[in-house]
Amino acid sequence: MSSEADVLSPQAKAHTAQKGSTNANGFTDYFDLDGLLTEEHLLIRQSIRDFVKKEISPNIEKWAQQGHFESSMVRKFGDVGAFGPTIPQEYGGGGLDYISYGLIMQEIERGDSGMRSTASVQGSLVMFPIYAYGSEEQRKKYLPKLASGEWLGCFGLTEPDHGSNPGGMTTNIKDMGDHYLLNGAKLWISNSPECQVAVVWAKNEQGRIKGVIVERGMEGFSTPEIHNKWSLRASTTGELVFEDVKIPKENILPNIDGLKGPLSCLDSARFGIAWGAIGAAIDCYESALKYSLQREQFGKPIASYQLQQKKLAEMITEITKAQLMAWRLGVLKNEGKATSAQISMAKRNSVEMALHIAREARQIHGGMGITGEYPIMRHMMNLESVITYEGTHDIHLLITGADITGIQAFK
Repeated sequence: MSSEADVLSPQAKAHTAQKGSTNANGFTDYFDLDGLLTEEHLLIRQSIRDFVKKEISPNIEKWAQQGHFESSMVRKFGDVGAFGPTIPQEYGGGGLDYISYGLIMQEIERGDSGMRSTASVQGSLVMFPIYAYGSEEQRKKYLPKLASGEWLGCFGLTEPDHGSNPGGMTTNIKDMGDHYLLNGAKLWISNSPECQVAVVWAKNEQGRIKGVIVERGMEGFSTPEIHNKWSLRASTTGELVFEDVKIPKENILPNIDGLKGPLSCLDSARFGIAWGAIGAAIDCYESALKYSLQREQFGKPIASYQLQQKKLAEMITEITKAQLMAWRLGVLKNEGKATSAQISMAKRNSVEMALHIAREARQIHGGMGITGEYPIMRHMMNLESVITYEGTHDIHLLITGADITGIQAFK
């Protein structure tokens, strides 16, 4: 393929130069959201962007094509501070605010949703509950190793027969006097085949949901891998199987009881997805814009045609709207005011937007859009999982419906 400089029209060259000189993010920061960010936010975003360009972007197409999870990335994520960035520094975290966390997730998902899933699960679904609901001993034992990437963690909530209805779970713990006995199974668990620790949610004999920390090597605990995925192929997904696993009593999270525990973890993860999916959309949009300026048909770049401009204009409009929502949600989260319903709305909106942009970008790329030469199909396939996990697209819609009407439609 020719280089961009060789094929751009004089007008396109001038336009590209102008946008690049006025704002490094000019194509995807249409309302100057950078003006709402602090200098620290911008530095954090740039450091993660550089990390993604160096460690993920050159390799991700190969990993996705091969269905390969690059386990060395776990340590590298720890080194760059992508694990538990909002966790206090005394436990190995970054001590950052939630906008910083959102920007980190956005930049990682610009690289790949599967890579963002690895980091998101570690921070929001494993480290967060240990920090928020664990004992001081548990925090000191697990959080530094998870933050550094020495250990990889996973989150066990979804079961083969209980996804959108986690309260119906059958995984259970039984008090045996000096320990608990854990039995059951969890399905569609990111990171599980490679994990050293799992935060698992199970019912006790009174039917109350408790958080349990399960460690690799405990007898009766296994993590079969799920193969032949068409989506999130660069991340590792599997099951958690518990057959009379002896759980020391000190491995129960002491400061939470009931469904509130896992749902609060999901709020943290969904917040990260609301930002992350914007990153996938930006990558698709930037690829489509660049390609439309390069690709000529009937003697001129396809960017000069009305229908292509319509697609591109609608893309940047929707990205901008999602950016504004995510930023405002980050402010509310920092202030302790963000509600579960607001987080659901943002997650649903961002993922729907990103998936639509991926499909439109694929059309702009024509036949080339289905190849690994461009990131479009990989993002599209990944987003088909993102639109389902951490609460399905329809359930999030009904969460908003319940919030505005006071009536739950899914019970």
